[in-house]
Amino acid sequence: MNEKDFAELSAGHALHALSPEDERAYRAALETHPEWADLVAADAQAGALLAEGFGEEEPPSEVRSALLARIAGMPQVAASFAGGPAASKPARDVPVVDEPAAAAEAPAADASAADVPPVPEVPAPVAAEAEPVAPTAPPTEVVQTIQRKNWTRGLFALVASAALLVGIGWGVGAIVEQVRTPVEVQALEQIEAAPDAQSVVGQFADGGEATVHWSPSVGKVVLTTAETPEIADDRSFELWYVRGDEPIAAGTFEPGEDITALLDGDMEPGDIIAVTVEEQGGSPDGTPTTDPIIAIPTNPGDA
Repeated sequence: MNEKDFAELSAGHALHALSPEDERAYRAALETHPEWADLVAADAQAGALLAEGFGEEEPPSEVRSALLARIAGMPQVAASFAGGPAASKPARDVPVVDEPAAAAEAPAADASAADVPPVPEVPAPVAAEAEPVAPTAPPTEVVQTIQRKNWTRGLFALVASAALLVGIGWGVGAIVEQVRTPVEVQALEQIEAAPDAQSVVGQFADGGEATVHWSPSVGKVVLTTAETPEIADDRSFELWYVRGDEPIAAGTFEPGEDITALLDGDMEPGDIIAVTVEEQGGSPDGTPTTDPIIAIPTNPGDA
């Protein structure tokens, strides 16, 4: 099993998503390659971040005040529909009689009235109780307008929710990616993105190549190689800045494929980047105990 396959199992283990068979393969690989424990720790940290979730945020008080003020300023009048129960029948036109003209015509009316037999009084009909009027449904176009408004509000809410989920998903993905990306790989990406990025290729003593990448503005140095020479299990590779005649320890790394090693400390112009084979964990006295298997000048004039 290579490191890439193990990384997938490690992520599944951190999320408790492995089958029993994959869980056994994961534990066996970790026992065989204890140097992959850093990847396990990073995945566990990412899983913890996901488990924590996102806390509730209290909206700013000024937002609530502005919303209440806007509601208070809106007219609180019930809408009435045309043709509804609030609509009244048009009043009957009553002719207006001019008073002097009516007084002049009164004697003639009295004279003619004497010849007319009296009309028996008929009691006025008692007004019947008003029957309840069934509410009239609003017109179709009004209903459609209300439905369109409700549909539009629902659509806006759906879009806003989707945008929030996408934003949260992107944020979580970025955090997980940041946690799972080793620091040396992050350093290499920063160097390669810098405008003053530089690199030099060197040769191992028994074949193979290694490349030193650095950027003065980033302030980091990384060594990469597709494959390291084979060494004993109780040995490690140690990196050095060779500054004049002084070797300065810059960290260790283990043999393997697709190596990306971040050097400790700061490089100065003219330094030579060297690699030696030392006992496990590095030289005990801080000085090289073997000859370099590769030495890469960072000043082209020293090559």
